[in-house]
Amino acid sequence: MRLQNRLNQFQRLHLKTGSFPVQLTVAELADIFCCSERHTRTLLTHFQDAGWIEWKSQAGRGKRASLCCLRTPEDLRGTYLQELLINGEHSAALQLSQLDPTHLNALLAPHLGGQWQEDAPTLRIPYYRPLQPLDPLTLTGRAEQHLAHTIHAGLTRYIPGNSAPQPDLAHHWQVSNNGKTWQFFLRSQLFWHNGEPLKTPQLMARFQQLKNSSRGKHNLASVTRLSQPHALCLQFDLDKPDYWLAHRFADLNCLLSHPEDPHIGAGPFRLTTFSPELVRLEQHTLYTLQHPYLAAIEFWITPQLFAQKNNVSCQHPVRIILGEQEELARVKPVRRSTSLGFCYIAANLRRGVLNETQARKIVRLIQRSGMLNNLPIDHDLVKSSKEMLPGWPIPLHDDADVPLPEKLTLLFHPPVEFELVAQALKERLAKEGCRLEVGYHAGRLWEDDTLLRSADLLLGDRLIGESPEASLENWLQQDPLWPEILRDEDYACQQQRLEVIQQIPQENRRSDELRDHFFQWMKSGIVTPLFNYQYQVSAPPRISGVQLTAWGWFDFCQAWVPPPLQDENA
Repeated sequence: MRLQNRLNQFQRLHLKTGSFPVQLTVAELADIFCCSERHTRTLLTHFQDAGWIEWKSQAGRGKRASLCCLRTPEDLRGTYLQELLINGEHSAALQLSQLDPTHLNALLAPHLGGQWQEDAPTLRIPYYRPLQPLDPLTLTGRAEQHLAHTIHAGLTRYIPGNSAPQPDLAHHWQVSNNGKTWQFFLRSQLFWHNGEPLKTPQLMARFQQLKNSSRGKHNLASVTRLSQPHALCLQFDLDKPDYWLAHRFADLNCLLSHPEDPHIGAGPFRLTTFSPELVRLEQHTLYTLQHPYLAAIEFWITPQLFAQKNNVSCQHPVRIILGEQEELARVKPVRRSTSLGFCYIAANLRRGVLNETQARKIVRLIQRSGMLNNLPIDHDLVKSSKEMLPGWPIPLHDDADVPLPEKLTLLFHPPVEFELVAQALKERLAKEGCRLEVGYHAGRLWEDDTLLRSADLLLGDRLIGESPEASLENWLQQDPLWPEILRDEDYACQQQRLEVIQQIPQENRRSDELRDHFFQWMKSGIVTPLFNYQYQVSAPPRISGVQLTAWGWFDFCQAWVPPPLQDENA
């Protein structure tokens, strides 16, 4: 970006000279700019023509000339940033933004929240960190997973508040052969985001890719054959019944991106810009279902804004605030819910340092010490868990006067609250004569087998989608945690039970069996939920239709922005 480079060069000059007249030679200026004397003269001409400096040269090599900076680098960045924002060049503006956060906030705020740009409703969300590339099979962040469900479609999908899978690319489906044959009938006139018609063989190719992937293979483990009985039908033949199959096809790891490009989808919004500063989604005009009201959604990656301790914007990923600066006084929570997802502690019994009785004692120490309630965290943000899911109670363990090992190791990954939990547990176990060594794993998923094997205790979190039971069954099937912490006989027992559960046609019976399985693991101290997050979205009155999903984001297909008033246009 030429303007960015020139501003950087001007900043070098201003740091050296300030805003006062100085006498310098071209050679000295070339040293400041780290370039040739010829290019230095070109820069000075540009700066003078733009009104940034006053430059009076003298004839003769080595002669000193008079130079004075007429503007400051921060002032120039603010001016050009504002022009770029007004002209709609948001990616270029965010690349340019190297201002003090206070000044940057004042410039960006009028362009955030719900806007009408070129007669189209646009929602702009400031975000505190860069986003991962939006390939569904590589995502770990909650925001990225939500965006993936917005960009990509599956054969089935979930809608907020309904735990049953709904038709998506498939118009409907039929189950026969005692649950071993599933036929999904596709909608006609389906299109990819690049305008290319979506063909059934492309979906077959994508399913084959999923079956061969580490993260998608578990959803298709029972599928032995995939065929196309006719142009708009996909048939899945299974070696054993799997009545979770329609739920699995709505899972993140079964989203159907284009087989040749994982960033091309067929969902309600298409990805048009992905840069470190800006992620932009635009409405997919060929989308087969009801079109959303919003024309575009933009994530403005502005960590500078979140560096301020007193910033009123979202300072935690479960809190989202929308709105312009002048509206912040009127911003209020429009949706709030306690997540069904939970942060948990798990005991690695496979390692052999802890036994079940000792694992239960550690859980009891956490439960009865009030440790979680005394952590220095925002208690409007988290809530101690009383059950794994509604109606799935956490067992209370009896007092057991059993000594703990002299030394244990604990591994935790984000969220940030876990560091406080780990420290509090370390202090509590020290009173029991047990030294706890704490390690941090930066990833959001347990993907390092060596790390898992080295830890006796693990602190992690589990997202729960619109279908809670299917989410937990999926957790047992897919997470590398279980084969590394369960003893061989326990893991074999779990896999056998999951196979029996998936063959039960009645959803309530499958749920009951899964609840009993988790109750046994909690009773053994293998896994215990600790706390849930309180999801919250806040917005001013003019942003409407904000409906929370189970993951704590809001449904982009439901949100809408009223058109500007007539006097605003004037």
